Amino acid sequence: MTCCAPGAEVAAEIGRPPSREETFLASRDLGDGLRQSDLSVPGVHCAACIRNVESALSRLPSVEHARVNLSTKRVAVKWRGDAAPPIAETLAGIGYPAHLFDAGDDKTDPELSRLVRALAVAGFAAMNIMLLSVSVWSGAEAETRQAFHWISAALALVCLLYSGRIFFLSAWGVLRRGRTNMDVPISIGVLLAFGLSLYDTIHNGRHAYFDAATSLIFFLLIGRTLDHLMREKARTAVRALVRLGPRGAVVLRANGSRDFLPVAEIEPGMRIALSAGDRVPVDGVVEEGASDLDCAIATGESAPQRAGIGSTVTAGTLNLTSPLVIAATARADGSFLAEMIRLMEAAEGGRAHYRRLADRAAQLYSPVVHATAFLTFLGWIAATGDWHRAITIAIAVLIITCPCALGLAVPIVQVVAARRLFENGIMVKDGSGIERLAEIDTVVFDKTGTLTRGQPRLAGVDSAEPDALAIAAELGRHSNHPLSRALASASGDASAARFSDVAEQAGLGIEARAGDATYRLGRAEWALAEGDMQTVGGTVLSRDGELVARFSFEDTPRRDARMAVEALREAGLKMLILSGDGIGAVSETARRLGIGDFAARLLPADKVAHLAGLSGRGHKTLMVGDGLNDAPALAAAHVSIAPASAADIGRNAADFVFLHESLDAVPFAYGVAREAGRLVRQNFALAILYNAIALPVAIGGYVTPLIAALAMSVSSIIVVANALRLKTGRPPERTIAGVSPHPVPAE
Repeated sequence: MTCCAPGAEVAAEIGRPPSREETFLASRDLGDGLRQSDLSVPGVHCAACIRNVESALSRLPSVEHARVNLSTKRVAVKWRGDAAPPIAETLAGIGYPAHLFDAGDDKTDPELSRLVRALAVAGFAAMNIMLLSVSVWSGAEAETRQAFHWISAALALVCLLYSGRIFFLSAWGVLRRGRTNMDVPISIGVLLAFGLSLYDTIHNGRHAYFDAATSLIFFLLIGRTLDHLMREKARTAVRALVRLGPRGAVVLRANGSRDFLPVAEIEPGMRIALSAGDRVPVDGVVEEGASDLDCAIATGESAPQRAGIGSTVTAGTLNLTSPLVIAATARADGSFLAEMIRLMEAAEGGRAHYRRLADRAAQLYSPVVHATAFLTFLGWIAATGDWHRAITIAIAVLIITCPCALGLAVPIVQVVAARRLFENGIMVKDGSGIERLAEIDTVVFDKTGTLTRGQPRLAGVDSAEPDALAIAAELGRHSNHPLSRALASASGDASAARFSDVAEQAGLGIEARAGDATYRLGRAEWALAEGDMQTVGGTVLSRDGELVARFSFEDTPRRDARMAVEALREAGLKMLILSGDGIGAVSETARRLGIGDFAARLLPADKVAHLAGLSGRGHKTLMVGDGLNDAPALAAAHVSIAPASAADIGRNAADFVFLHESLDAVPFAYGVAREAGRLVRQNFALAILYNAIALPVAIGGYVTPLIAALAMSVSSIIVVANALRLKTGRPPERTIAGVSPHPVPAE
């Protein structure tokens, strides 16, 4: 459903728009004389709003590009010149008050609360007016009928003033600028029905149509609230990514003093002190210390990465073990984390431009209905000269062609589909994702944590003494490193050795003494004497610098991974793997699952670029991923799904989240989406058939506004009943008998 300008209520919440000087100071220099300003526009709700905002800003002389992100309600404007263009003034002039965008602003959107309150008031009024109308229809005496009409008028007035303003403000916002939208015929129909009913009540008429006006508002608000609930789910991903960045950092001054500065004030060249457990605030280079870093946000690898003097560190990565001093090499707005945020916002902005079926179907609704009702009015005036009858029939035309069925056609199917998916362990984050999932032709998988569980396990022991595994497992119990935990869980036997002076060297391994011997478990270059370093690699156990055993690890695929891939292939979908892991592990996973196309060692921007390339060639992709570094790709894909074990940001960026271990959720969700798409198309056909039958009857004068309201309600009920045909049974169980789990190497 379409909507438009937010009106005075939103404008009051925003306050004074930023001046051109404030806009300039808050803008970001992109180089080559190009600057970008980001503003928050709370009044943007639909495709028509996006079109209005972008077209108005693009007409400004110095503006080169304007793009609206519907999820974050943000507009990014790129411009040239020594002074900012009148961006805020232009937006306010077309009915979209704006303020400077703050990505860290975590305020909740008040729109949902406003819709729910309006829906409650409309439901209360419609229900009570219908009860009063029953008595009138049953043949109440004239005095009783008149009293009930006045009570209904009072209830309807409250409903119009409180609940109807959502439509009235939107309609007025476009009408005063010479435009129209679906809220215009709705507002006209409601106001005319109320006005004519009030006229008949004052003149003691037999009929009043307050129930038609309030029921119309109630049904429309149901569709709008359901639609908003689904859209709101998409807004949390960028905010979660922003929270990965610290608000400030400790800066070491040349005189030895320490100052805590906001991240925005950190300049390249400043020296920053990082404690263990701190996140890196800006991109930099290590000047002092050595530590392990959790770089999953950049590479997707869960294993800690060693960083020492001269190592490059990126914003958002987590310092795990030891203090560091880094020299900043970029400002906060030029850091890797900022680039990740911009990638996600750009991807969500592209997804926001996806025009939903209801938006596309509604584009022709408003002018057709206006013209039909107006011509009906003129025709009956010319035929009878009775203005009361002519306007009554015109109101009936407006009400009977009300877009309730059209407005419910998509949201109600999405709600039923979301329920079916939830009952089978799949959460829907964005309702439009169900539409987009039904359109895909390509599935893109991440590897670690998606096709595999991301939990390495011991694959084998080479050249080991009989008690080598027990010794390694005993040492592994002193560490939380993923490979140490895999070793510890691989052996239930206790080692005969009694260790003392156990110490873990961050990024290297564990050292301990047993009697006169020194044992080391970890990197070969650290654990072995120099003469042995050319012959072995990976994780080793050594005694006094000599090799005792070498260990290799493998990652366990998710349950039913192969069956899920086969089911998707049978559905006619193409598949490929995009991973930040090494090429050996990725190629082996692809081979064992029968996926012929893959790419390895990819950064987040590389994954987004691959998806953009697929989109440019006309493909619509489903991205299945779990890591921090998958978040921009999840947002950039046509539609996305992530496991519940994914990082918070990955779950927030995805349209769907599956809660169980099996990848069978992916083909099952695809099947439900296709069935939902079929029911949506049926609902549109039913709505069109209803209008084709009802409209001529209403134009012929055989329908009163009350009957029109009842017919409109029946059409909505039919649409809802058709949506409920989407069954809620569980998916068929897939047998995995005889299917080898095929572990894949962990790199």
